[in-house]
Amino acid sequence: MNTLHVAGKPIVSGKCLTAALASASLALLAFSTPTFADCPRGDLDSLYCDEDGDMVADRPADESEWANPDTLIFAYTPVEDPAIYSDIWQPFIDHLEEVTGRDVRFFAVQSNSAQVEAMRSGRLHIAGFSTGPTPFAVNLAGAVPFALMGSDDGQFGYTLQLYTHVDSGIDSMEDLKGKRVAHTSPTSNSGNQAPRALFPEEGLVPDEDYEVIYSGSHDQSMLGVVARDYDAAPVASEVVERMAARGLYDEEDVKILYESDRFPTTSYNYAHNLHPDLVEKIEEAFFSFEFAGTELGEEFEGVEKFIPINYQEHWQVIRTIQAANDVRYTREDLEQE
Repeated sequence: MNTLHVAGKPIVSGKCLTAALASASLALLAFSTPTFADCPRGDLDSLYCDEDGDMVADRPADESEWANPDTLIFAYTPVEDPAIYSDIWQPFIDHLEEVTGRDVRFFAVQSNSAQVEAMRSGRLHIAGFSTGPTPFAVNLAGAVPFALMGSDDGQFGYTLQLYTHVDSGIDSMEDLKGKRVAHTSPTSNSGNQAPRALFPEEGLVPDEDYEVIYSGSHDQSMLGVVARDYDAAPVASEVVERMAARGLYDEEDVKILYESDRFPTTSYNYAHNLHPDLVEKIEEAFFSFEFAGTELGEEFEGVEKFIPINYQEHWQVIRTIQAANDVRYTREDLEQE
Protein backbone atom coordinates (compact mmCIF):
# COMPACT_ATOMS: atom_id res chain seq x y z
CA MET A 1 0.00 0.00 0.00
CA ASN A 2 1.45 3.40 -1.01
CA THR A 3 1.77 6.24 1.46
CA LEU A 4 1.40 9.95 0.72
CA HIS A 5 2.97 12.44 3.11
CA VAL A 6 1.00 15.64 3.68
CA ALA A 7 2.48 18.38 5.87
CA GLY A 8 5.06 15.85 7.04
CA LYS A 9 2.51 13.27 8.19
CA PRO A 10 1.99 9.85 6.54
CA ILE A 11 -1.44 9.44 4.95
CA VAL A 12 -2.59 6.07 3.56
CA SER A 13 -3.53 6.37 -0.09
CA GLY A 14 -6.75 5.08 -1.60
CA LYS A 15 -10.31 6.08 -0.77
CA CYS A 16 -9.18 8.27 2.12
CA LEU A 17 -6.88 10.37 -0.12
CA THR A 18 -9.43 13.02 -0.97
CA ALA A 19 -10.48 13.40 2.67
CA ALA A 20 -6.86 13.54 3.75
CA LEU A 21 -6.00 16.25 1.26
CA ALA A 22 -9.10 18.21 2.17
CA SER A 23 -8.36 17.99 5.91
CA ALA A 24 -4.81 19.12 5.27
CA SER A 25 -5.79 22.07 3.07
CA LEU A 26 -4.81 24.66 5.65
CA ALA A 27 -1.41 23.04 6.07
CA LEU A 28 -0.84 23.14 2.33
CA LEU A 29 -1.16 26.91 2.30
CA ALA A 30 1.60 27.33 4.88
CA PHE A 31 4.50 26.75 2.53
CA SER A 32 7.61 28.86 2.50
CA THR A 33 8.51 31.05 -0.44
CA PRO A 34 12.03 30.36 -1.70
CA THR A 35 14.27 33.24 -2.63
CA PHE A 36 15.18 33.48 -6.31
CA ALA A 37 17.73 35.54 -8.15
CA ASP A 38 16.27 38.19 -10.40
CA CYS A 39 15.03 36.67 -13.66
CA PRO A 40 12.53 37.39 -16.45
CA ARG A 41 9.03 36.36 -15.32
CA GLY A 42 6.37 38.63 -16.84
CA ASP A 43 3.15 38.10 -14.88
CA LEU A 44 4.49 34.99 -13.13
CA ASP A 45 4.70 34.90 -9.36
CA SER A 46 8.16 35.44 -7.82
CA LEU A 47 8.38 31.67 -7.30
CA TYR A 48 8.99 31.19 -11.03
CA CYS A 49 11.18 32.31 -13.93
CA ASP A 50 10.48 32.56 -17.67
CA GLU A 51 13.84 32.71 -19.41
CA ASP A 52 12.46 31.51 -22.77
CA GLY A 53 9.59 34.01 -22.87
CA ASP A 54 6.79 31.48 -23.45
CA MET A 55 4.73 32.94 -20.55
CA VAL A 56 4.83 29.76 -18.44
CA ALA A 57 7.18 28.82 -15.60
CA ASP A 58 10.49 27.25 -16.57
CA ARG A 59 11.50 23.89 -15.13
CA PRO A 60 13.97 24.51 -12.27
CA ALA A 61 17.59 24.63 -13.44
CA ASP A 62 18.67 22.53 -10.47
CA GLU A 63 17.81 18.88 -11.25
CA SER A 64 17.53 18.15 -7.53
CA GLU A 65 14.36 20.25 -7.56
CA TRP A 66 12.65 18.12 -10.22
CA ALA A 67 9.65 16.21 -8.83
CA ASN A 68 9.29 12.55 -9.76
CA PRO A 69 6.56 11.15 -7.46
CA ASP A 70 5.51 7.50 -7.33
CA THR A 71 1.87 8.60 -6.92
CA LEU A 72 0.44 11.24 -9.25
CA ILE A 73 -2.48 13.39 -8.10
CA PHE A 74 -4.91 14.41 -10.85
CA ALA A 75 -7.75 16.91 -10.47
CA TYR A 76 -10.47 18.05 -12.84
CA THR A 77 -11.96 21.53 -12.60
CA PRO A 78 -14.67 22.02 -9.92
CA VAL A 79 -17.96 20.64 -11.22
CA GLU A 80 -21.54 20.27 -10.09
CA ASP A 81 -21.11 16.66 -8.96
CA PRO A 82 -17.49 15.59 -8.21
CA ALA A 83 -18.53 12.00 -7.39
CA ILE A 84 -19.93 11.46 -10.89
CA TYR A 85 -16.80 12.87 -12.51
CA SER A 86 -14.53 10.63 -10.48
CA ASP A 87 -16.20 7.65 -12.17
CA ILE A 88 -16.26 9.33 -15.58
CA TRP A 89 -12.51 9.97 -15.46
CA GLN A 90 -11.61 6.43 -14.34
CA PRO A 91 -10.88 5.05 -17.85
CA PHE A 92 -8.41 7.86 -18.42
CA ILE A 93 -6.89 7.39 -14.94
CA ASP A 94 -6.34 3.71 -15.76
CA HIS A 95 -4.67 4.67 -19.06
CA LEU A 96 -2.49 7.28 -17.35
CA GLU A 97 -1.35 4.68 -14.82
CA GLU A 98 -0.49 2.20 -17.57
CA VAL A 99 1.54 4.67 -19.64
CA THR A 100 3.38 6.38 -16.77
CA GLY A 101 3.84 3.28 -14.62
CA ARG A 102 2.69 5.30 -11.59
CA ASP A 103 -0.29 5.14 -9.27
CA VAL A 104 -2.76 7.92 -10.06
CA ARG A 105 -5.34 9.32 -7.67
CA PHE A 106 -8.31 11.52 -8.58
CA PHE A 107 -8.63 14.53 -6.28
CA ALA A 108 -12.11 16.16 -6.25
CA VAL A 109 -11.60 19.90 -5.75
CA GLN A 110 -14.27 22.23 -4.38
CA SER A 111 -13.13 25.55 -5.82
CA ASN A 112 -10.79 27.08 -8.37
CA SER A 113 -8.70 28.72 -5.66
CA ALA A 114 -8.25 25.42 -3.78
CA GLN A 115 -7.18 23.70 -7.00
CA VAL A 116 -4.61 26.41 -7.80
CA GLU A 117 -3.26 26.37 -4.24
CA ALA A 118 -2.90 22.58 -4.36
CA MET A 119 -0.63 22.76 -7.43
CA ARG A 120 1.25 25.76 -6.07
CA SER A 121 2.05 23.84 -2.89
CA GLY A 122 3.31 20.82 -4.84
CA ARG A 123 0.47 18.46 -3.88
CA LEU A 124 -1.21 18.40 -7.30
CA HIS A 125 0.73 17.20 -10.34
CA ILE A 126 -1.74 17.12 -13.25
CA ALA A 127 -4.92 19.17 -13.54
CA GLY A 128 -7.68 20.39 -15.78
CA PHE A 129 -8.24 24.10 -15.08
CA SER A 130 -11.29 25.98 -16.35
CA THR A 131 -10.76 28.62 -19.01
CA GLY A 132 -10.83 31.72 -16.80
CA PRO A 133 -8.78 30.30 -13.91
CA THR A 134 -6.10 28.91 -16.25
CA PRO A 135 -4.05 32.15 -16.27
CA PHE A 136 -4.19 32.17 -12.46
CA ALA A 137 -2.92 28.59 -12.40
CA VAL A 138 -0.13 29.47 -14.83
CA ASN A 139 1.00 32.57 -12.96
CA LEU A 140 0.39 31.54 -9.35
CA ALA A 141 0.96 27.77 -9.43
CA GLY A 142 3.47 27.16 -12.21
CA ALA A 143 0.93 25.19 -14.25
CA VAL A 144 1.98 24.37 -17.82
CA PRO A 145 -1.00 23.99 -20.21
CA PHE A 146 -0.30 21.43 -22.91
CA ALA A 147 -3.61 19.88 -24.03
CA LEU A 148 -7.29 20.49 -24.71
CA MET A 149 -10.13 18.16 -25.58
CA GLY A 150 -10.91 18.42 -29.28
CA SER A 151 -12.07 16.70 -32.42
CA ASP A 152 -10.08 14.69 -34.94
CA ASP A 153 -9.86 17.75 -37.20
CA GLY A 154 -8.32 19.83 -34.41
CA GLN A 155 -11.41 21.85 -33.54
CA PHE A 156 -12.02 22.75 -29.91
CA GLY A 157 -13.67 25.25 -27.63
CA TYR A 158 -17.00 26.51 -26.37
CA THR A 159 -19.14 29.64 -26.50
CA LEU A 160 -20.62 32.06 -24.01
CA GLN A 161 -24.40 31.70 -24.16
CA LEU A 162 -26.84 34.08 -22.46
CA TYR A 163 -30.04 32.31 -21.40
CA THR A 164 -33.40 33.45 -20.10
CA HIS A 165 -36.60 31.55 -19.32
CA VAL A 166 -38.80 30.99 -22.35
CA ASP A 167 -41.71 32.71 -20.57
CA SER A 168 -39.69 35.58 -19.07
CA GLY A 169 -40.95 38.15 -21.54
CA ILE A 170 -37.32 39.03 -22.28
CA ASP A 171 -36.60 38.89 -26.00
CA SER A 172 -33.39 40.89 -26.36
CA MET A 173 -30.38 42.03 -24.37
CA GLU A 174 -31.97 45.48 -24.18
CA ASP A 175 -34.79 43.91 -22.15
CA LEU A 176 -32.33 42.92 -19.41
CA LYS A 177 -31.90 46.50 -18.21
CA GLY A 178 -32.98 46.71 -14.60
CA LYS A 179 -33.10 42.90 -14.25
CA ARG A 180 -31.27 40.37 -12.06
CA VAL A 181 -28.63 38.40 -13.97
CA ALA A 182 -26.64 35.48 -12.53
CA HIS A 183 -22.89 35.48 -13.18
CA THR A 184 -21.00 32.43 -11.90
CA SER A 185 -17.84 33.65 -10.11
CA PRO A 186 -15.40 36.55 -10.60
CA THR A 187 -12.64 34.40 -12.16
CA SER A 188 -14.92 32.56 -14.61
CA ASN A 189 -14.41 33.44 -18.27
CA SER A 190 -17.82 32.80 -19.81
CA GLY A 191 -19.61 33.22 -16.48
CA ASN A 192 -18.24 36.70 -15.71
CA GLN A 193 -15.12 38.03 -17.41
CA ALA A 194 -16.30 37.64 -21.01
CA PRO A 195 -19.76 39.18 -20.35
CA ARG A 196 -18.10 42.19 -18.72
CA ALA A 197 -15.81 42.62 -21.74
CA LEU A 198 -18.30 41.77 -24.52
CA PHE A 199 -21.75 42.87 -23.35
CA PRO A 200 -20.97 46.61 -23.43
CA GLU A 201 -20.45 46.25 -27.18
CA GLU A 202 -24.08 45.06 -27.28
CA GLY A 203 -25.26 48.07 -25.28
CA LEU A 204 -25.47 46.28 -21.94
CA VAL A 205 -23.09 47.06 -19.06
CA PRO A 206 -23.04 44.58 -16.13
CA ASP A 207 -23.53 46.19 -12.70
CA GLU A 208 -24.80 49.35 -14.38
CA ASP A 209 -27.62 48.18 -16.63
CA TYR A 210 -28.47 45.08 -14.61
CA GLU A 211 -27.81 43.69 -11.14
CA VAL A 212 -25.09 41.02 -11.04
CA ILE A 213 -25.69 38.12 -8.65
CA TYR A 214 -22.96 35.48 -8.28
CA SER A 215 -24.48 31.99 -8.33
CA GLY A 216 -21.25 30.07 -7.68
CA SER A 217 -21.32 27.81 -10.76
CA HIS A 218 -22.65 27.43 -14.29
CA ASP A 219 -25.12 24.74 -13.28
CA GLN A 220 -26.52 26.88 -10.46
CA SER A 221 -26.92 29.78 -12.88
CA MET A 222 -28.76 27.61 -15.39
CA LEU A 223 -31.00 25.95 -12.83
CA GLY A 224 -31.74 29.38 -11.39
CA VAL A 225 -32.94 30.58 -14.81
CA VAL A 226 -35.12 27.49 -15.16
CA ALA A 227 -36.60 28.11 -11.69
CA ARG A 228 -36.94 31.82 -12.56
CA ASP A 229 -34.78 32.84 -9.61
CA TYR A 230 -32.75 34.89 -12.10
CA ASP A 231 -33.93 36.78 -15.16
CA ALA A 232 -30.97 35.56 -17.22
CA ALA A 233 -27.51 34.03 -16.96
CA PRO A 234 -24.34 33.89 -19.08
CA VAL A 235 -22.97 30.34 -19.06
CA ALA A 236 -20.54 28.06 -20.90
CA SER A 237 -22.16 26.14 -23.74
CA GLU A 238 -20.28 22.93 -22.95
CA VAL A 239 -21.58 22.86 -19.37
CA VAL A 240 -25.25 23.39 -20.20
CA GLU A 241 -25.04 20.86 -23.03
CA ARG A 242 -23.83 18.22 -20.57
CA MET A 243 -26.54 19.23 -18.09
CA ALA A 244 -29.22 18.84 -20.76
CA ALA A 245 -27.82 15.45 -21.79
CA ARG A 246 -28.18 14.26 -18.19
CA GLY A 247 -31.74 15.58 -17.98
CA LEU A 248 -30.95 18.23 -15.37
CA TYR A 249 -33.17 20.74 -17.16
CA ASP A 250 -35.59 20.84 -20.10
CA GLU A 251 -34.12 22.70 -23.07
CA GLU A 252 -37.62 23.89 -23.99
CA ASP A 253 -37.79 25.91 -20.76
CA VAL A 254 -35.06 28.33 -21.86
CA LYS A 255 -34.00 30.40 -24.84
CA ILE A 256 -30.72 32.03 -25.94
CA LEU A 257 -30.42 35.82 -26.16
CA TYR A 258 -26.75 35.98 -27.19
CA GLU A 259 -23.89 33.71 -28.22
CA SER A 260 -20.20 34.63 -28.55
CA ASP A 261 -17.43 33.37 -30.78
CA ARG A 262 -15.63 30.26 -29.51
CA PHE A 263 -13.20 30.22 -26.57
CA PRO A 264 -10.68 27.54 -25.58
CA THR A 265 -12.13 25.07 -23.11
CA THR A 266 -10.57 23.44 -20.01
CA SER A 267 -6.77 23.33 -20.22
CA TYR A 268 -4.84 20.26 -19.09
CA ASN A 269 -1.65 21.07 -17.24
CA TYR A 270 1.34 19.50 -15.54
CA ALA A 271 3.30 21.10 -12.72
CA HIS A 272 6.32 23.02 -14.01
CA ASN A 273 8.83 21.16 -11.82
CA LEU A 274 8.01 17.60 -12.90
CA HIS A 275 10.92 15.50 -14.18
CA PRO A 276 11.12 15.81 -18.01
CA ASP A 277 10.96 12.02 -18.46
CA LEU A 278 7.71 11.97 -16.45
CA VAL A 279 6.32 14.89 -18.45
CA GLU A 280 7.03 12.96 -21.65
CA LYS A 281 5.04 9.98 -20.33
CA ILE A 282 2.17 12.21 -19.18
CA GLU A 283 1.93 13.81 -22.61
CA GLU A 284 2.09 10.40 -24.25
CA ALA A 285 -0.81 9.22 -22.08
CA PHE A 286 -2.98 12.22 -22.98
CA PHE A 287 -2.31 12.14 -26.70
CA SER A 288 -2.72 8.36 -27.02
CA PHE A 289 -5.99 8.16 -25.09
CA GLU A 290 -9.01 7.16 -27.20
CA PHE A 291 -12.31 8.66 -26.05
CA ALA A 292 -14.54 6.39 -28.14
CA GLY A 293 -16.36 3.76 -26.10
CA THR A 294 -15.48 5.29 -22.72
CA GLU A 295 -17.60 7.13 -20.16
CA LEU A 296 -15.42 10.16 -20.77
CA GLY A 297 -16.27 10.05 -24.46
CA GLU A 298 -19.97 9.79 -23.68
CA GLU A 299 -19.82 12.72 -21.26
CA PHE A 300 -17.90 15.03 -23.60
CA GLU A 301 -19.92 14.54 -26.75
CA GLY A 302 -18.13 15.51 -29.96
CA VAL A 303 -14.69 15.09 -28.39
CA GLU A 304 -12.43 12.46 -29.93
CA LYS A 305 -9.00 13.15 -28.50
CA PHE A 306 -6.70 15.48 -26.60
CA ILE A 307 -4.95 17.95 -28.88
CA PRO A 308 -1.70 19.82 -28.15
CA ILE A 309 -1.87 23.54 -27.33
CA ASN A 310 0.28 26.20 -25.74
CA TYR A 311 -0.70 28.92 -23.31
CA GLN A 312 0.93 31.84 -25.11
CA GLU A 313 -1.08 31.33 -28.31
CA HIS A 314 -4.32 29.68 -27.31
CA TRP A 315 -5.07 31.80 -24.22
CA GLN A 316 -4.42 35.16 -25.89
CA VAL A 317 -8.14 35.95 -26.27
CA ILE A 318 -8.75 35.09 -22.61
CA ARG A 319 -5.88 37.28 -21.45
CA THR A 320 -7.30 40.10 -23.58
CA ILE A 321 -10.72 39.71 -21.95
CA GLN A 322 -9.17 39.63 -18.48
CA ALA A 323 -7.04 42.69 -19.23
CA ALA A 324 -10.21 44.53 -20.24
CA ASN A 325 -11.54 43.68 -16.79
CA ASP A 326 -8.37 44.84 -15.00
CA VAL A 327 -7.74 41.32 -13.73
CA ARG A 328 -4.57 40.88 -11.69
CA TYR A 329 -3.12 37.40 -11.29
CA THR A 330 -2.88 37.48 -7.52
CA ARG A 331 -4.04 35.05 -4.85
CA GLU A 332 -6.34 37.77 -3.52
CA ASP A 333 -8.10 38.18 -6.89
CA LEU A 334 -8.37 34.40 -7.29
CA GLU A 335 -10.05 34.00 -3.92
CA GLN A 336 -12.81 36.49 -4.85
CA GLU A 337 -15.03 33.74 -6.21
